[in-house]
Amino acid sequence: MIKELSNRVQRIKPSPTLAVSARAEELKAAGKNIISLSLGEPDFDTPAHIKEAAIKSIQDGFTKYTAVDGTKGLKQAIVDKFSRENNLKYEPSQILVSCGAKHSIFNLFEALLNPGDEVIIPAPYWVSYPDMVKLADAEPVIIEADFDQQFKIAPAQLEAAITQKTRLVVLNSPSNPTGVAYTKAELQALATVLLKYPNIAIVSDDIYEHTLWSKEPFCNIVMACPELYDRCIVINGVSKAYAMTGWRIGYAAGPAKVISAMTKIQSQSTSNATSIAQVAAQAALNGDQSCITTMTKAFKERHDFVLAELQSMPGIKCLPCDGTFYIFPCVNGLIQKAPSINNDIELSEYLLNEAEIALVPGSAFGAPGYVRISYATSIEKLKEAMKRMHAAITKLSDATVSASKA
Repeated sequence: MIKELSNRVQRIKPSPTLAVSARAEELKAAGKNIISLSLGEPDFDTPAHIKEAAIKSIQDGFTKYTAVDGTKGLKQAIVDKFSRENNLKYEPSQILVSCGAKHSIFNLFEALLNPGDEVIIPAPYWVSYPDMVKLADAEPVIIEADFDQQFKIAPAQLEAAITQKTRLVVLNSPSNPTGVAYTKAELQALATVLLKYPNIAIVSDDIYEHTLWSKEPFCNIVMACPELYDRCIVINGVSKAYAMTGWRIGYAAGPAKVISAMTKIQSQSTSNATSIAQVAAQAALNGDQSCITTMTKAFKERHDFVLAELQSMPGIKCLPCDGTFYIFPCVNGLIQKAPSINNDIELSEYLLNEAEIALVPGSAFGAPGYVRISYATSIEKLKEAMKRMHAAITKLSDATVSASKA
């Protein structure tokens, strides 16, 4: 019998978002009418021309191994995408195709980090960043950016967090879980700090690049500060923009030396991403882009509805988003008025049981006192979910008033 697991695996925890989704599925199986607002997955189908390209690749027998770093066609499509949309010039040797953007980030951490290295991560953060850092035997250093800061770190905070051990800074804009995006000026201000420290690399997680409706066009830190080009690794993928989450195609662009090291890591884990999915991703990047506009318009309409609903609920504060399909309301006011609920985790459990809606507690994102709501579902479901949430919060408020009178 195997009695002990590795220290490495004991340092990390399962994905909270997947855990909430699994709990919701259990309740559904038990006959509960659960509305899940927990997973970050577009509810749209993959566009037809992308699926047709994949079907043709199967019929053509394109079902064998590819090069570890991706097919020539897909890598060129990625190079062209960066040139066309971001004015960033890369060679195919600077591109790695992986099994999703998460895999790309994992490869990067494994290729760059050593025991004792520090990685600066702004909070609220995507749940996997700190644990992937720990898997690489490094240490996450969290900078908190709260509601009053619009969830964005200031240059002074970044500089204060930097030490001799700092190896990497993670930026995600637009952000999961907050939905906010840094402006070009804000990125330039952060870049001014980073330019002082030439040994620090930057990872720009741009997976929500196209799900954006802010006044400014999309900008990442290397676009804002080209001087950082040689030490910035840009992560992106097709999952969110093209409703291709299950196809599992992400990619990284950066210095050829780093990309080569990441490829070496990948060669000993998954080898190449699925050949058929690579063909589909190439069709997505090279083909008709109108699907992005259609989906983003729908997400903006849903955002506006959910924002208005949340802002009308007592005890909840909510910022408008710049993009993504998440909104991150502060529920501290509600928690403080409800003696039966002590934190965001208990509030999420209450809403799951009482309102039969599944949210993710903000604690999972390094932000206690918040919840993440995904509006990547139909407007009909969102209307019903907000109706239930209103009723559950009213019931909680009524119970609090009754308890105070007693």
